[in-house]
Amino acid sequence: MTETTAPTAADAPPAGPVRRPRIAPGRWRDFSLVPVILLLGVVGFIVSPAFLTGDNLIGVVQQSTELGLLVLGEALVLISGRMDLSLESTIGLAPVVALWLVLPAHGGRFAGLGLLPSWTAVPLCLAVGAAIGAANGFLMLRLRVNGFIATLGMLTMLRGLHLGLSEGRSLADVPDSFAYLGRTSWLGVPAAVWICLALFALGGAALGYLRHGRALYAIGGNPEAARAAGIRTDRITWTVLVLAGVLAAFAGVLYTGHYGAVSASQGSGWIFQVFAAAVIGGISLKGGRGTLFGALTGVLTLQLVINVMTLGGVPPLWTQFLNGAIILLALVVSRFTSGEKQE
Repeated sequence: MTETTAPTAADAPPAGPVRRPRIAPGRWRDFSLVPVILLLGVVGFIVSPAFLTGDNLIGVVQQSTELGLLVLGEALVLISGRMDLSLESTIGLAPVVALWLVLPAHGGRFAGLGLLPSWTAVPLCLAVGAAIGAANGFLMLRLRVNGFIATLGMLTMLRGLHLGLSEGRSLADVPDSFAYLGRTSWLGVPAAVWICLALFALGGAALGYLRHGRALYAIGGNPEAARAAGIRTDRITWTVLVLAGVLAAFAGVLYTGHYGAVSASQGSGWIFQVFAAAVIGGISLKGGRGTLFGALTGVLTLQLVINVMTLGGVPPLWTQFLNGAIILLALVVSRFTSGEKQE
């Protein structure tokens, strides 16, 4: 065996131009939807000059906030190697339960219980989301139920509970404290947009710089190896499921405040858009890969598709077909701009 010695100054390579480190090819995938977004912007301007107006663009980003929070929660769950279908129902049920507990039993269209003051509606909503996430974690991590089946059953059950509590009607008696964040603006931009961007930034920083955030990739990539390395896989995964439930409930707060009511179908069918945004944004369904920046660009891509079709006067009957076709096109563009196979 030869002995390795420390290099000396004489062994140093001759001085020359310093080369800047190149971005790894895999990192380009984070930006693979940026050309798609720019292309949609050009198409939108051609379709209607109103596309580039401030009101329209602010409307697009505000409509992206609620879906964006669901995608943020789902992206964290997917990176950890799990999936949560119940987020679609949480965005509707959590506000309904909160309003049911705070609204009075008489004097309104909806008979609540009036157990707590109205200012507690937002904390109650977030608590309901956390409870749903904790229940999902119990089913997956303690009872070892298949995550897809468990959350599919939870989705159906929560949707039924939503309809039962609301009696199939929209709840328009929303307290001012509950509607504030969905209606107010900060510096001329809806508060929901600032909050959504801040949460994505915090999530991205946590995944990139915090030990538990980086552990999510290890858990999603190889849970057995992560467990052998001393990572508390179940605890971290359970925490992520609870956090996803809280984010979905908070999305319900913003959505309810934005539109001034909780509709009976709030969140219905959203899970398909959530998965579409996450996947075209580079989040792997197998876990362990993807970034929140990519997920955010996936959300913006879907919302721009919808906006362009609306401005173009596309009949609603064709919206779903064209939406799916443009998602496939975005996948193809993402595939060739990133240079990597999509799993």
